[in-house]
Amino acid sequence: MKKIILNTVLLFTAMFFIVSCGNLVVQNGDSVSVHYTGTFENWEKFDSSVDRWVPLDFQVGAGQMIPGFDAAVVGMKIWDKKSITLEPKDAYGERDEKNLQIIQKLDLKSFTDAWFKLEKWEVLQTQMWDIEILDSTETTITLDWNHPMAGKTLKFDIEMVNITRNK
Repeated sequence: MKKIILNTVLLFTAMFFIVSCGNLVVQNGDSVSVHYTGTFENWEKFDSSVDRWVPLDFQVGAGQMIPGFDAAVVGMKIWDKKSITLEPKDAYGERDEKNLQIIQKLDLKSFTDAWFKLEKWEVLQTQMWDIEILDSTETTITLDWNHPMAGKTLKFDIEMVNITRNK
């Protein structure tokens, strides 16, 4: 008898959770968890939370995500799935030649001290993103400060896993 009562309570709790969460629709300010797979236009995968088995958590509208991804989850419910294509303006922006910079190699001593080679096509790892060296002379390097995915159209398959309404 105790087992039947416990199973009934668990069943009603699960049903309540499914019904109440199923009605919650993502709004700006909500905290959400999503699974996603990101690909380029040629379907080459560049990232996937599914592969890591860990959903991505973020607050909608707080500027933590690229604009198009952020906007795409608004209106979704738990377990909704959506496929989107983002033009560069809604992702990492267009490539900008103004983001190329010539720097004296002497000014990058911290990188050479860390055994980075300041040569053409090498990549400098920074806290923002990896920065590519486009050219190198004896005394200078040309850096590309554009985000590596700037100018690229991106595709995402998104599945809403959790929604928390922030008050």
